[in-house]
Amino acid sequence: MYAELREKGEKARQAARKLAFLSTAVKDAALEAIATGLETQQEEILAANEQDLADGRAAGLSEAMLDRLLLTPERLNGMASDVRRVAALPDPVGEVFEMRTLPNGLQVGKKRVPIGVLGVIYESRPNVTVDIAVLALKSGNAVILRGGKEARRSNQALARLVVDAITGVGVPEGAVQLIETPDRELVRDMLRANEYIDLIIPRGGAGLHHFAIENATIPVVTGGIGVCHTYVDRAADLQKAVEIAYNAKVQRPTVCNALDTLLVHRDVAPKFLPMIAQRWREAGVEMRCDPFALEILGSAPDVKPATDEDFGREWLSLVASVKVVNNLDEAMDHIYRYGSGHSEAIVTEDYGAAMRFLNEVDAAVVFVNASTRFTDGGQFGLGAEVAISTQRLHARGPMGLKELTTYKWIVFGTGQVRE
Repeated sequence: MYAELREKGEKARQAARKLAFLSTAVKDAALEAIATGLETQQEEILAANEQDLADGRAAGLSEAMLDRLLLTPERLNGMASDVRRVAALPDPVGEVFEMRTLPNGLQVGKKRVPIGVLGVIYESRPNVTVDIAVLALKSGNAVILRGGKEARRSNQALARLVVDAITGVGVPEGAVQLIETPDRELVRDMLRANEYIDLIIPRGGAGLHHFAIENATIPVVTGGIGVCHTYVDRAADLQKAVEIAYNAKVQRPTVCNALDTLLVHRDVAPKFLPMIAQRWREAGVEMRCDPFALEILGSAPDVKPATDEDFGREWLSLVASVKVVNNLDEAMDHIYRYGSGHSEAIVTEDYGAAMRFLNEVDAAVVFVNASTRFTDGGQFGLGAEVAISTQRLHARGPMGLKELTTYKWIVFGTGQVRE
């Protein structure tokens, strides 16, 4: 095992013992210091980020990757606002719930406690450094961060800001640490550092998630890979559907909750498809269409025939696959086959169709008459998110404070003994 990981692991384990009992006031003061730093130390952060961007352009990173990497004053101010939102949320640690009295008089319940030490491996987005540090601190967890090489300088600048901000307010040393070693083998070591890390959270593409699942001896939260569908039902308000589909695809196409495939009921396709094609065309969206959609839209530079590989694909760009379906069942069958369990939406004024979609579509988040772009910790009132889980245990969807805790059983007796 790398000496750096061993040293940071030992510090994190010691810090976690103290963090579990840290007062809410101290944690919130640490978060306020981080938010203030994001507003007052932007010059250093942006300079580091510009160096990362220059290296990324020279290395041929895609526009989607560069957008994920980019920091701006507006994004830094937004990060500061998110930090303050987390500070304003109730502290989950110590919550007692599900208390009940048994026939023998024992009072039995659960008390919420931190998980311990989080190991988070992520790519591209330097804002993740702050999001995860803040959620970990508020939920009483220590965290070891390992960012991608493309954001190395940005992550270092942000991690320094976080550590400097929380030093002196009562947060133990080692609560937040960034791995500096770039060697990929260190990631493999992190995945097997059972004596130090309690939960691994990968944030990145399918390759990272598969690598973590295949190599980890520690529990892993999987997710973040979004193949997201929006289904326009026969009973949809078509103008509403245009706005939803436009927002889901265009508002920020490089993220995991953006629309990838548009499904349209055959009865409304002749009217709806030209409407959405016109709106998407204004934004430069390329449409990969099945034969029926092609027949409706005709020949155009931004309308191309879809291949089998175009369905079930996370585009992360201004491209969308389009398929016309005969009914709700066919739409749900398509989602079952190609979806990643992330976010799925239906646009309909038919209550029965909406309820069937909610009940039968298996995804972390299911929407009725809303854009999939809302799958986000901040948008769900969590302040921020450490990840979006597409698995069923122990958390699903955006993971905020409560999802970074577990519980222990607590029992109050008056002298009972078991017979």
